[in-house]
Amino acid sequence: MSREELSAWVIAKAREIGFDLCGVSPAAEFDELARLPEWIARGYAGEMKYLRDPRREDPARVVEGARSVIVVALNYLNSQPYSTEVPPPLPDEAPRGWVSRYAWGDDYHDVLGAKLEQLLAAMRAELREPFDARAYVDTGPILERIAARHAGFGWLAKNTMLINEQFGSWLFLGVIVTTLDLAPSVTDAAQLPADQCGNCRLCLDACPTDAFPEAYVLDARRCISYLTIELRGAIPEELRAPMGRMVFGCDICQDVCPWNRNAPVAPLADFLPRKSPIPLFAPAFESLAAITEASFRESFRGSPIKRTKWRGLVRNACVALGNAKLSPDTQTHQRVCALLDRLAASPDEVVADHARWALDRLRAPRPLTPRPANR
Repeated sequence: MSREELSAWVIAKAREIGFDLCGVSPAAEFDELARLPEWIARGYAGEMKYLRDPRREDPARVVEGARSVIVVALNYLNSQPYSTEVPPPLPDEAPRGWVSRYAWGDDYHDVLGAKLEQLLAAMRAELREPFDARAYVDTGPILERIAARHAGFGWLAKNTMLINEQFGSWLFLGVIVTTLDLAPSVTDAAQLPADQCGNCRLCLDACPTDAFPEAYVLDARRCISYLTIELRGAIPEELRAPMGRMVFGCDICQDVCPWNRNAPVAPLADFLPRKSPIPLFAPAFESLAAITEASFRESFRGSPIKRTKWRGLVRNACVALGNAKLSPDTQTHQRVCALLDRLAASPDEVVADHARWALDRLRAPRPLTPRPANR
């Protein structure tokens, strides 16, 4: 097969396996990758030391002799409302939080990883020439969204996410870095999808923690997804209140994006909300804060939630409880404060600190509502 025929065969096979998108980019040092060291030098990567791997600046360093990157995508949008559409609870209802949509179902690493291995197996069975290849789903030194852009999937938006005209930003990405010489999906830089964000800045203005110092630049240290998942220690106090009810990840910048309004719902059942002891669509804060380490391991086996670990999830739930607008004369307020009192005595200082912070918020004197002036 010619390199064009080989590329076409791989793309067709990926679609047959069930990927929504498949394309090929060269294993090259793209301009976006060259800007990574400066972004890290500004401190924007926070504690994510794995982003400092120098191989991220050039895919050809990941696999010796790499010439091509096969990029795939799976749509994960479901029909549940967006975070911006879920109404707050009534005064005496159990307060409910938000888990990022991508984490409601099975772990995307496993779902995409199995399909990528299926594609690799098909390639090894079909192709006679020897080749080397490695598959990654957000687990290797590859910036998938940049490879996806150069495979023609879409553009990098002001919130730094990849946006595709059909699917918006609701895409899981995976790659196969290979020594095969495949014809790229985009043969000229002028053919790359144009940036269609225009003058819109809804994502920038909607971020409650001001995580975007400028358009197209993310300061991960202020991003709610980083704070609730990647950060292992204490959340900075000045960012706790702006986090609101987010307990794992954040969808706000995606939920307000106009390109996501007409995105199709994914047919895969893998990404629908799991049937678990703790429902992940608008979960009750109390259930998350009260979970034991053993129950955490059992409830979130095979779920992306496990990445934050027990301490992180309880910490996040404490912050969300502190942000809940609970009337002090309700049973819910009394019950939540009793739970936080127990957590404030935890031997885990991170959990205890965030529980004390939440208690201070819930027990603080409420400002009096001024009476109307006599007429």
